[in-house]
Amino acid sequence: MAQTTVNLRTFRNLVSRNKKRFRNFLTRMEKKPAGKVHLITLEANELSWAKTDCLDCANCCKTMSPTYTQKDISRISKFLGMTKTAFREKWLYKDRTGDWMNKKQPCQFLDLKTNLCGIYEVRPRDCAGFPHHSTKKIKEYGHMYRQNVEFCPATYRLVEIMQEGISEGRWELK
Repeated sequence: MAQTTVNLRTFRNLVSRNKKRFRNFLTRMEKKPAGKVHLITLEANELSWAKTDCLDCANCCKTMSPTYTQKDISRISKFLGMTKTAFREKWLYKDRTGDWMNKKQPCQFLDLKTNLCGIYEVRPRDCAGFPHHSTKKIKEYGHMYRQNVEFCPATYRLVEIMQEGISEGRWELK
């Protein structure tokens, strides 16, 4: 399967038209047998990445912020030659839940011309695992899938593939 170019305006329109249907689908998946749903998710995940190139999109970096752990802050500040305090003061803020987040969007480390990350080799763990399809099960992290479907074309495609596969009888949830 060839990867397709992501037009973010078109993607936002697709999300707007299908958000409610996708959210309802994901809520129903949380009520199905966990093992079956996870196996379907893993297969749909492979198919969704066959059509997605993150460097063509970078919408996550443009519209979301990772949560920075203390290990992330130590690793990145060292990489940048800064103290942890200076790094936090320059780039991060603490949200209402106590998590460290980017002060601005798009991410300060994203090169908007190339969609490349300036700290890729030491990026936050949250970025390295995004969109978490193979590590976070829908049964336990349905809220995350419902959020990411609005921002990530790979998650959108994953849900679309799951819906099609189930409705066409390719996968059964019994």
